[in-house]
Amino acid sequence: TQLKSSPVGELSEFSSLTEPVMRTIHIEQVDGWRTNVSEKVVYVTKDGQGQLRVLSSICPHLGCSVPWNKQRNKFVCPCHDTIFAADGTRVSGPSLRGMDALETSVENGQLQVRFQYFRQLVSHKEVIG
Repeated sequence: TQLKSSPVGELSEFSSLTEPVMRTIHIEQVDGWRTNVSEKVVYVTKDGQGQLRVLSSICPHLGCSVPWNKQRNKFVCPCHDTIFAADGTRVSGPSLRGMDALETSVENGQLQVRFQYFRQLVSHKEVIG
């Protein structure tokens, strides 16, 4: 099974980010001769150095979907109340690590991301499937 990169948007769209931006990407999974397309939610944000990073919205604790909470200016997992900063770093709660950053690239001014799944309930980022 191979996962291709998916377009997230024009680089220029993210040049003046002040908070994470939600994007729905289409994942094309090629398995032999079969292609499966699914939708995943990711967040485009900036790290401490101002570089763009794309975060998986899947909580590294038990896999719940983590939304951005504009009022609290944090990501807050609705399942077990893990709180993450705008750059995805863990602030508090049961998750053993921060939100998982995804591999990105730029092609013709388009931000691309390669979606991956990561093992839950471990303190280090480990790719699965």
